[in-house]
Amino acid sequence: MNIEKWLVSLLKVSIGTNIKEGPWGGGNLFAKNLKNHLISKGHKVFHDLKEDNLDIILITEPRKTSESSAFTDIDVKKYLSYINKECLVVHRINECDERKQTNYVNKYLINANKVADETIFVSNWLKNLYLIQGIKSNNLNVIMAGADSEIFNSHEKEVWDKKTKLKLVTHHWGANWNKGFDTYVKIDQMLNLQEWKNIIEFTYIGNLPKNFEFNNTNVVKPLSGKRLSDKIKENHIYVTGSINEPSGNHHIEGAQCGLPLLYLDSGGTPEYCEGFGLKYETQNFQLKLKEIVDKYDYYENNMINYPFNANKMCSEYLELFEKIIKDKKNIIDSRSDSLYLDNIFSRTFYNLMRK
Repeated sequence: MNIEKWLVSLLKVSIGTNIKEGPWGGGNLFAKNLKNHLISKGHKVFHDLKEDNLDIILITEPRKTSESSAFTDIDVKKYLSYINKECLVVHRINECDERKQTNYVNKYLINANKVADETIFVSNWLKNLYLIQGIKSNNLNVIMAGADSEIFNSHEKEVWDKKTKLKLVTHHWGANWNKGFDTYVKIDQMLNLQEWKNIIEFTYIGNLPKNFEFNNTNVVKPLSGKRLSDKIKENHIYVTGSINEPSGNHHIEGAQCGLPLLYLDSGGTPEYCEGFGLKYETQNFQLKLKEIVDKYDYYENNMINYPFNANKMCSEYLELFEKIIKDKKNIIDSRSDSLYLDNIFSRTFYNLMRK
């Protein structure tokens, strides 16, 4: 056996996500998929910083106030300073202010990113957004997201027979209005129109904004796993109206289930959808819906070529981990001294707290 390859195969990786079971957001699914992939390849996975000899720390949510955060960038800085300077740090960024109209996330993540040796974005759109706003420009990567193809696949999906109503569907865990509710309200209103009410129906799976209700839409409570996949596959076209979505898992899951995509031209979404449906803008939604109806067979037949899935995503993460492990000495030597803390009292207190 090649010794270098054997050593790489024994990675200890800590993923900074408190994984939840059942319906949850895309970041949770990412962590679950990556954990399972790494373990299947013989690696050890943790979700804390209690191991003294971690090889790689993956920061996924450094904001302490987030329920999904297992550790922050400050925790990582202390670990490097007081426990293990040889550990490499990768920061996955999949969030931005533009998505929820906040004004603090980007600055926070840019500051948290100072501890990272490598950075991974979930779309080129997001990477360029952060570059414009001042994130350090070295060691930036884009790895596209994907869903578990053992669950989200086109097996036994329903194909539109042109005789019954065309079924549109979308799903979201988050209930922020920017998830696409401008579009979903439009569809709901279209179902009152003579032109559309006998042609289409619409199903929304997931959480709704507070005090909001649809009038004509089929609403299904949040689902996950095979139950979600089966429900998606009862439909014919997947719609997403999400605004400034860095990547999103919902349309990926819809596409992997074999549904052609009708997607808003916004954020990183087009990078995941182009060629597998039609993009629209708010003012031409009905026109694009008519077009995808006319070309349904073409797009439906092409969905088998959809390129994104969790296995591809996780393989690319592992390739990056293996690459930086081989270049560990150069990476560590290039770090700024300001990365490390040097306070004997803090060191003592930190070690006491870890026991």
